[in-house]
Amino acid sequence: MRSMLHKIAFSTALCVGLSSGAALLAQDAATPQDSTAAPMHHGGPHGPMSPDRELEHLTKALNLSSDQQAQIKPILQDRQTQMMQIHEDTSTARPDKMAKMKSLDEASNSKLEAVLTADQKPKYEKMIADRKARMQEMRESHQNGGDAQPQ
Repeated sequence: MRSMLHKIAFSTALCVGLSSGAALLAQDAATPQDSTAAPMHHGGPHGPMSPDRELEHLTKALNLSSDQQAQIKPILQDRQTQMMQIHEDTSTARPDKMAKMKSLDEASNSKLEAVLTADQKPKYEKMIADRKARMQEMRESHQNGGDAQPQ
């Protein structure tokens, strides 16, 4: 009897473990692993990207020099601080918050581009365009009841 209980417990644990692992594998397969993906400072599945993490991402994607990193980090930190202030402002209506965030994002992108070389600018602009396209797909998917899957 005791042996039978051990077998049942082991089988149950094995089934739970396998189904959890399969779910994680499916999630990983559905998540793009493109290292040149656009910065996710607005947030992703795990929330907003920290300025340090975003700087690391930009450094890899654009091959930033240490001087460029030193100039870009305060821009990213300032943007995050201001975005949080806008987000936490309870006196501003959502459409106004969105407009402020968009304006702040555009200003930050301009500051970032001013630090980049002529070779890096087109890569960064492509990253921004790709991010905007993904955001548009997500908006359309949301408006369609979540039926469409972002590419």
